[in-house]
Amino acid sequence: MLKTAERFKAEILRRLDEVTEGQDEAIHEAAVIMADTIERGGIIRAFGSGHSHANALEICGRAGGYIQTKIVREPALGIYEMLDGVGDQFWLKLDVRPEDCLVLISNSGRNPLPVELALHAREAGIKVIVVTAREVSAAGTSRSKTGKLLYELGDVVLDNKSSFGDAALEVEGIPTKVGGTSLYTGCLLLDCAVMESLDILLERGVQPPLYMSANVDGGPEFNQKLLDQFKDRLAEY
Repeated sequence: MLKTAERFKAEILRRLDEVTEGQDEAIHEAAVIMADTIERGGIIRAFGSGHSHANALEICGRAGGYIQTKIVREPALGIYEMLDGVGDQFWLKLDVRPEDCLVLISNSGRNPLPVELALHAREAGIKVIVVTAREVSAAGTSRSKTGKLLYELGDVVLDNKSSFGDAALEVEGIPTKVGGTSLYTGCLLLDCAVMESLDILLERGVQPPLYMSANVDGGPEFNQKLLDQFKDRLAEY
């Protein structure tokens, strides 16, 4: 019995226990950016190409999370993320404003698409929160014509501490590692930033605008009153 599931569970729990070590300041800085965004009526925009989209989804439009959140939906779903210029063109289609912030998630941080989005955001005065595997990224090379890696462009960098290639377990008889970890560690880091930002807003006397579960009686009506305030910014298209 190989017990790969048990090994994976143990590995994830270990990484979750360790991922926030040494990152209290970065989590706090991300929380301040989020709180500032919410207080000034901006939108927390989150983008992750490929599977990193799951981290972006974690903090956008969910029960107990902020109303003022929106996924950046790239129509090609990351197929062209390795090509220079795709991010430049995609940026022209986005409604990202100075009162907003942009969360960019990429394990390697080497592909042009997120790098270009970060560069444009910085030029526009928009705060950028990066989630990446910092040690892996720093040891790699950029695919962008700029030579930049994503972690070099964040106002704040949250390190998901994933291994090279993300998958963490070796299994006898399988030629590649299995069991990606970045989903879990990235979500924890972002959720911690969101939770701390709630405290910051409450300390400022600001009531956080949060989703109630749509499965709770009265939830849809509660949410709609808040959504109506940001209808022009949260429209899907």
